[in-house]
Amino acid sequence: MRLQSPVTEADIRSLKAGDLVMISGTILTGRDAAHKRLVDTINSGKSLPFDPTGQIIYYTGPAPAKPGRPIGSCGPTSSYRMDPFSDALMALGLKVMIGKGDRSDAFIAQMLGHQGVYLQAVGGAGALLAKTVVRSEIVCYEDLGPEAIYRLRVKDFPAVVTYDAHGGNLIKEGVNTFKEITLDKEGDEDV
Repeated sequence: MRLQSPVTEADIRSLKAGDLVMISGTILTGRDAAHKRLVDTINSGKSLPFDPTGQIIYYTGPAPAKPGRPIGSCGPTSSYRMDPFSDALMALGLKVMIGKGDRSDAFIAQMLGHQGVYLQAVGGAGALLAKTVVRSEIVCYEDLGPEAIYRLRVKDFPAVVTYDAHGGNLIKEGVNTFKEITLDKEGDEDV
């Protein structure tokens, strides 16, 4: 499935847990330190350095770019560290988050309330993911180095829908399927 950013409400509603997506357009990056600063800015009543409405944020801290490339390796980081900050950003219109790993039940409930989605990129494939980046620029928090917020222009960035806006949860579905397979095999004397 093709997904163009910024995303619309119709885009979000069309996504289902397990869908493979190829994203083109703009993706913002950000990790823990940047998320804390964003939420501190929100809590102080100030404007964010970008409009989060319909945006996609990718939890990554890119490596320095090699000559002739817009960015270095940019694999996903563990998403659970952004859970305490995500609700405030989703309340301002952030719709799509990309990272790796499971999220808390509190995050999932907040995401569903805001009608957002969580995607996962393949961990360990940062060099390949960087090849989808055609342009990169720092938006804010340059002092954070690789944890600054970047604006990436991507073409066909691959990800999988992990939690959808309808309550679909690829991780739980996968665990349940594995349990069923394991239970079936335990009863099979030929195994």
